Amino acid sequence: MSRGGRDKDRDDPERRCIATGEVQPKRGLIRFVIGPDGQVAPDLAEKLPGRGIWVAADPAALQKAVAKNLFSRAARQQVQVDPDLPGLVEQGIARRLIDLVSLTRKSGRAVAGFEKVKGWLAEGRAKVLLQASDGSERGKGKLWTPTGGRWFGCLTASELGLSFGRDHVIHGALAKGGLTDKVILEAARLTGLRGHDDGNTAVGKE
Repeated sequence: MSRGGRDKDRDDPERRCIATGEVQPKRGLIRFVIGPDGQVAPDLAEKLPGRGIWVAADPAALQKAVAKNLFSRAARQQVQVDPDLPGLVEQGIARRLIDLVSLTRKSGRAVAGFEKVKGWLAEGRAKVLLQASDGSERGKGKLWTPTGGRWFGCLTASELGLSFGRDHVIHGALAKGGLTDKVILEAARLTGLRGHDDGNTAVGKE
């Protein structure tokens, strides 16, 4: 299974990471392009023109790519790399994830709060359980990963709160359909970058 939570198949293209040398599904990688000014730019939406350069969504891989300027080798030209590129990528993906969860909420496919989330889990309506990384372990352990679904703990309570228009949120759940698959993709990438659990099990029970 890929990091995005789907079974790998022929429609799941692969790319080689310039830092690890490994070939893997591109959903677990970050795409970069070289701008007209020779600056390395993250292409988080994978829509910018130019030849893509791929790095695993992993802090060690990104740091290695920056420290050794592996982008120049991959691009076959001298390029400029922001030393804080790993941090910029993490912030960018976190922002994308927050926005996607917000759009999912506005479409009626997401709820927040312990009781509402527990209700969705019990009814089988939830496909994704989101829990704040800085929330109480005791409280988070009372909920469980949706059957056949995913759990992620890569956002802070304040970040998750932004998605739901609140100061902070500890528990959130998303129904299947809509933008939920995109949420899974970005959450898996952010999980890798922030070094949290792999997004397959909840803190407490399954």
